[in-house]
Amino acid sequence: MESPFVIVDLDHAPEERAHAQETEPRDRDRVVIGVAAEPREPVEGFDILLTGVPDPPRPWVGCADPHATARQLGDLVENRPAACVALVQVLRMGGGLSIPDRLVLESLAYSTLQGGVDFRAWLAAAPRRTHRPAETPVRLGRDGPRLSITLDRPWVRNAFDAATRDALCEALQVAVADPSISRVDLYGNGPAFCSGGDLAEFGTSRDPARAHLVRVHRSPGALLHRCAPRVTAHLHGACVGAGIELAAFAGRVVAAPDTVIRLPEIGMGLIPGAGGTASIPVRVGPERTAYLALSGMELSAEEALCWGLVDEISELDDAATDPQRAFQH
Repeated sequence: MESPFVIVDLDHAPEERAHAQETEPRDRDRVVIGVAAEPREPVEGFDILLTGVPDPPRPWVGCADPHATARQLGDLVENRPAACVALVQVLRMGGGLSIPDRLVLESLAYSTLQGGVDFRAWLAAAPRRTHRPAETPVRLGRDGPRLSITLDRPWVRNAFDAATRDALCEALQVAVADPSISRVDLYGNGPAFCSGGDLAEFGTSRDPARAHLVRVHRSPGALLHRCAPRVTAHLHGACVGAGIELAAFAGRVVAAPDTVIRLPEIGMGLIPGAGGTASIPVRVGPERTAYLALSGMELSAEEALCWGLVDEISELDDAATDPQRAFQH
């Protein structure tokens, strides 16, 4: 069977580069990684671009040893080929779609992978967890034209369960429906903004097709997109999976210095499923989105600011844990 990835050394002869780009259509079922000592323009037909230059311009990712990093990514793709290839296919196709259509595409791929052997193997090996719901998983505060929305399950670092999703949709529908709301602040109560999907609920749905319909019908990402210019997301602590995928829809993202960002879904045999393939590429481009998701790397607040994934680094204030105090600032 042909390898699910290909690495192209862009420092080789120009004719080899041209050949690599000419044959790109046959690589629709492979992850294509380009490597160069220094960034160059234009470079097309690659899912990830690696260079040895620190802090390179987009779409490049800087690393100490780009060739070694490319090989490590290749190993990851070999280990999770279905999820990795699905990820880059969704990112490639998404560039020509509207945000709502990108969300549908992502959900279709996510549901397909939920029925795959890699996710089922991960699920079987994962420790059993007890669901710890909240009576009010999302709290609202209103002061004139300002609306605060706070994820409020601090005992699980605001892990995103179905009840939180539904409550967040209801809160965002208020902002979408009421044009008198000129500012929406999105917070997470406790030690972290959001630690991602609640693992206690992972795999509880045995009908991926039905799950897709629910995911599209109850989409916080779609609602955030509709009111994005008015939304500021205030990040701190862990922003994992849904924690950054949803926040990236906001018109402005402010991160505390302790913010740590990560997309862990590939390791589970999945792709981001809370809108990350729609929201994050708008901010950092599809190549860096693919790198973040495939590598599973942790991105610090400073790195996220450099990439453009966040707009500002600011010390956390009391509004993060007490939304009513936000109106005093």
